[in-house]
Amino acid sequence: MRQGALGAVVGLCAALSLAHLVMVFLHVAPPNVVSGRYGPQVNAWIYPLFEQNWRLFAPDPDSVNRTVSARTAHAGPDGAVQVGPWTHLTAVDVSAIEHHPFPSHTAQNLLRRSWTSYAELHGSDDVSPSDRAVMIQEYLRNIAADRMAALESEPFESIQLRVVTRPVAAAGTAPGDRRTDPADAETRVLPWWKVTSDGK
Repeated sequence: MRQGALGAVVGLCAALSLAHLVMVFLHVAPPNVVSGRYGPQVNAWIYPLFEQNWRLFAPDPDSVNRTVSARTAHAGPDGAVQVGPWTHLTAVDVSAIEHHPFPSHTAQNLLRRSWTSYAELHGSDDVSPSDRAVMIQEYLRNIAADRMAALESEPFESIQLRVVTRPVAAAGTAPGDRRTDPADAETRVLPWWKVTSDGK
């Protein structure tokens, strides 16, 4: 009886592992008949815990450079709201990985990926249309709040993000000509988000 129960558990784990591999494969594979038919079931399994951001048969490099900045606000002793200066969070990440032989994955990708997910789910109006969008908004807010709390000595009640997007220069462009025209930059300022006293 004990051996039968152990065999059943092993079989269940093997079946679950196989099902997971099939779902991940259908998620990352190019569009096909099976993934088209079972897309909702695959997405329900994958999101939010098993999301993949890579392509099985080709890389998906960024075609733009984004810089994320944040500023905070808090109520002063007289009750007036005091807004701090913009802090370049992307520059902080870049300085953490530059000349580092083993840079942290979080320094390289955490802020960038959270912004990309936010932009994909919110469009241009910053309204969260789903529970997943709300979760990603909170995720981005918490990352920015943690970064700012580490950089600022005073507590704050609100945080705001600004993202500047510039196109990457075309391949083959001479190094001296790789600067893009400032007119090509797109600036997006998000609304103020409330945070608690511990920065979340």
